[in-house]
Amino acid sequence: MASTAVAAPSSAESSRERWLALLAIILGAFVAILNNSLINVAIPKLTSDLGSTTSRIQWVLTGYMLASGVIIPITGYMEERIGYKKFLLLALAVFTGGTALCAVAWSDTSLIIARVIAGIGGGVIGPLSMTIIYKVMPREQIGTALGLWGVSAMVAPAVGPTLSGYLIEWFNWRFLFIICIPVALFAMMMVSILLKEPAKTKPKPFDFVGFLLAAISAGTLLYALSNGQTKGWTSFEIVALLFVSFWSLIFLLFVEKQVDNPVIELSLFKNFVFVLSIIVSSLVMVGLYGVMFIMPIYLQNIQGVTPINTGLLLMPQAICMAFMMPVAGKLFDKVGVVPLGLTGLSLMSVTTYEMHQLTADTPHEWLIPLLMIRGIGIGLCMMPFSTAGMNAVEPHLVGKASAVSNLIRQVAASMAIAVFTVIMQQRTAMHFQHMTDSIPASSAQSVQGLLGTSWSTTLAGLMQREATARGIVDTFIVSAIPLFICLPLVFLFKRKKEMKATES
Repeated sequence: MASTAVAAPSSAESSRERWLALLAIILGAFVAILNNSLINVAIPKLTSDLGSTTSRIQWVLTGYMLASGVIIPITGYMEERIGYKKFLLLALAVFTGGTALCAVAWSDTSLIIARVIAGIGGGVIGPLSMTIIYKVMPREQIGTALGLWGVSAMVAPAVGPTLSGYLIEWFNWRFLFIICIPVALFAMMMVSILLKEPAKTKPKPFDFVGFLLAAISAGTLLYALSNGQTKGWTSFEIVALLFVSFWSLIFLLFVEKQVDNPVIELSLFKNFVFVLSIIVSSLVMVGLYGVMFIMPIYLQNIQGVTPINTGLLLMPQAICMAFMMPVAGKLFDKVGVVPLGLTGLSLMSVTTYEMHQLTADTPHEWLIPLLMIRGIGIGLCMMPFSTAGMNAVEPHLVGKASAVSNLIRQVAASMAIAVFTVIMQQRTAMHFQHMTDSIPASSAQSVQGLLGTSWSTTLAGLMQREATARGIVDTFIVSAIPLFICLPLVFLFKRKKEMKATES
């Protein structure tokens, strides 16, 4: 009873200050998530305006995500070193600066570099904001606070695609970044005024070698996967990058066993449920980003849909996903991870596979309901898998577990975009070659003689459009494979739970 009396003592004024501080934290997380969700619809526009290619411009997404993932392990150390308030302000400042550089980018290279800078700041905003919530809110209000934080994380992906379409249609792609700057600056001002500086603690030594090896391993692997198709998988550069990535990982595992405060806590990988959670969550991220990245390309490049209409077509899926996430949160405590995971994964995998029926002229009346059902599946299964893993970890390891889990999922998502881009390009080239080979040389010459060069060019354009559509469809089929692999793995959560119950 005494502990209860101590836990609840706060005046109305201090309570109001905490909720205002929470609003500032949520706003910072919201603008970081919104900025990333604005980019997907803009990929085709960025490709044409900057004279780039799909394989290169995907680094606008991949570079941000990789930088975000790699920087996550430094969160705990920096929070102890300078305090969570100063670190959040620093992260918001770096994110804002990188976003401002994006707005004035003059080439695809400058845009990619600016996005990496923004990702370094944006990557820590999400996990840091959740850590702060646990520290500033009373225990009995943490659930409500995290629920509000979750709503912001759901609203941003729902609003992003449509807002992106309007900004591109009415202004230009630079406003995708300009619109985020005042929001980020306002969040910085609110954090500076409303969030109190924590008491200083003595930081543990930072595992700089482990951090550097993790960054090198993930970065070289992703770069090799993204450029293997254009530079050649057997080229010296790609083979050397894969070699560096592999041995960096091996050295990382060796180093982390020797240090007292490792960036990657290897003991976590002895926890079966935690490892299973990471595997399943990462495979789900692969399937999620396969469609998220390629669908705007299909709608705009194949069907000629405007950016505004692309955002409107994708909004119902995002709304369904956002609506189902809090529902999944409420159901998780009642029914557990297995029923939710199986239901969500089944919906997600089947609808992703059904996209193999897409053609260049598929009606939107068929596509929108399919994407909505897919959004329901995503909303049902994303939260339970990650929550099950975190619940299985000892309380004093939750921070490191969160960092490891976020890092692996970010790398998986980045890798998915890189790999699916390669698959789409390879299959498109193969289909175009098959179409070309199926036309006899004599017939091609006759067509050119009768219709002229311009008509032959038009025919080649139609063939390229059809080949690209088929390449995209093949990529959708491949992106469904990781989701189907997850289905039997979900039953292992139940088996482990039953084993624990038997032991107790």
